[in-house]
Amino acid sequence: MRLKFTEAQRIRNLPPYLFARIERLIDEKRAAGVDVISLGIGDPDRPTPDHIVEELIREVRNPANHQYPTSVGMLSYRRAVAQWYKGRFGVELDPETEIVSLLGSKEGIAHISWCYLDPGDVVIVPDPGYPVYSGGAILAGAKPYFVPVYPGDGYLIDFDSIPADIARKAKMMFINYPNNPTGAVADEAFYRKAIDFAREYEILICHDAAYSDVAYEGYKPPSFLQFPGAKEVGIEFHSVSKTYNMTGWRIGWAAGNPAAVEALGRLKSNIDSGVFQAIQHAAAAGLTGPQDVVERQNAIYQERRDILVDGLNNLGWNLAKPKATFYVWAPVPKGHTSESFAELVLDKAGVVITPGTGYGKNGAGYFRMALTVEKERILEAISRIKEYIGEVEV
Repeated sequence: MRLKFTEAQRIRNLPPYLFARIERLIDEKRAAGVDVISLGIGDPDRPTPDHIVEELIREVRNPANHQYPTSVGMLSYRRAVAQWYKGRFGVELDPETEIVSLLGSKEGIAHISWCYLDPGDVVIVPDPGYPVYSGGAILAGAKPYFVPVYPGDGYLIDFDSIPADIARKAKMMFINYPNNPTGAVADEAFYRKAIDFAREYEILICHDAAYSDVAYEGYKPPSFLQFPGAKEVGIEFHSVSKTYNMTGWRIGWAAGNPAAVEALGRLKSNIDSGVFQAIQHAAAAGLTGPQDVVERQNAIYQERRDILVDGLNNLGWNLAKPKATFYVWAPVPKGHTSESFAELVLDKAGVVITPGTGYGKNGAGYFRMALTVEKERILEAISRIKEYIGEVEV
């Protein structure tokens, strides 16, 4: 029987999600008996801290949490977010008007485009960059304008390179530091330029800060919201996923400009019923509880980072150690594309890496590795690459 319905144009315009393909490749290899080491997906491998899990257990047993939550989030949870911002960045936030809960930051990043972009509108997106920035815009019928970022500029957006006619048309712009996939970080001068740019062209800045607390050697990445004027022009997305190993719990927030927060909350009230309250209580326990768990986690990632970067450099790369995130971004060897090298490493060494083109055209010639496996597996991955691929020229 031939059905009459067809996919909507917005779905036909949407590319396949990168990590869905990676997960299929891993499943296929494992089904064939290959001991796969996956350095492809940035999903923390360590457990959620005990005090957070214990808070969830307590709250799950409370019948008051078994009914519909509010779409914008419990006020107690939003107060915990505000308390965390005050302690971590010195930023004052009104939990009632400047914070909205999210089903993980990914959900909010996709849905903010629905709040502000009509078909044909323009959104400025970094290239390479997290695919959801453009994916949410495409679903809203908007047109992403991809602005290339380059290693010579520290993968910082060059605002002067954006054509004035594009800037005048654009309604929104995504920025992301510490950066996925490159590991790049931004300083005060960059954020001040972003705020000035947004003011000049009346653009909403959307800052993805998911990795602000995965950093090394005493470095403390700033929040976009801590700079003067940021709340006038922007909103910041964050979550407990990477900081407290809670990716599967699906809880985050957006904070900043009250009008943007209200619009996102209004949209969410029409399409979801909010985060299970017991999870909100548990996330609040993470935000307001002991933060030494974060430092211990970062020490583990730092050791893994050093093993991976030193191992790659011994094989012919010349990589600096990233100051933040749990990613290593590297050029492919000469004679390879991002895709061909990723396929070679998987086929020969049983190691999954992410081709840079999954993050945009300007990611061509690069690949990303995640530090989310035990150090013994990273050592094994380096050993396999050395055995089956050998030293390289980049």
